[in-house]
Amino acid sequence: MGALAGGTFDRTEREAVRETVVERLRQGPGEEARQAVAATLAGPPPSRWSLRAIRATFDHWAGLTLSGVCRALHRLDLGLRSAEVQRFSPDPDYRTKEARLLACLRAAAAAPDEIVALFLDEMGYTRWPDPAPDWGPAAPAPRPLADRAGSKQQLWRMIGALNALTGQVDTRDNYIMGREQVSAFYRQLDHRYAAAEHVYLIQDNWSIHSHPDVLATLEALPRLEPVWLPTYAPWLNPIEKLWRWLKQDVLKQHRLAADWRALRQRVTAFLNQFAAGSHELLHYVGLLGDGKLAQACRVT
Repeated sequence: MGALAGGTFDRTEREAVRETVVERLRQGPGEEARQAVAATLAGPPPSRWSLRAIRATFDHWAGLTLSGVCRALHRLDLGLRSAEVQRFSPDPDYRTKEARLLACLRAAAAAPDEIVALFLDEMGYTRWPDPAPDWGPAAPAPRPLADRAGSKQQLWRMIGALNALTGQVDTRDNYIMGREQVSAFYRQLDHRYAAAEHVYLIQDNWSIHSHPDVLATLEALPRLEPVWLPTYAPWLNPIEKLWRWLKQDVLKQHRLAADWRALRQRVTAFLNQFAAGSHELLHYVGLLGDGKLAQACRVT
């Protein structure tokens, strides 16, 4: 176990050691870590690993400094990484709906001139900026402010469609995004993709989507077919990441709380840059690359 102690080792030994360490790290800190880092004798074990907890857990690293433990981990290609929330959808038909989604993407990739796949979603934003990190004077100067003075918090809503193959974005916005606006957006998309033989509308289970008036609109637009996503599965709807980009670049820490019209114009300008499609956007939302959705969109 020279690898654990930080010594030299061959590739086979290194991989065996790495597998052992990774497996232990997955189990989370235990009694050894508790004894090393708990504030009192009765304290519980920590929920996350620290260098002190790792050193206490692996006997071969007991004599190392914390920087030595860090270097030993790096030699095993182990580092500090941001965690992500475990994704889970309660939909009992998750696998069936996911398979349907992937089949629609493959169909669009195989016949892009005849079949279009669009990811749909809605979002809202207010005239008040959300706080975010920003550059400014170092402490003890005041922190950057998300200025909300002199304005009321108004809400604006929009619905958008992202072309899974081209990155083209279409939107419609209004103070209220109800069944009339959703129906109008469907007609807008029918006109936009008039040359296509079939258009898949990949959308979530928002109640408006299944309102009788909205369903009647779809019946009058036979080329448009709704494809229902599993419930509570935003990772299957890449346009969610477009909204995140919009929030990061335009809505967070903006200086337009006193000019509601200018803020809405800036939001529109951000989205309009994708009106003709964008490979950069496809990369950003995960429709180009090695992910499951990207692979389904790949022409074979």
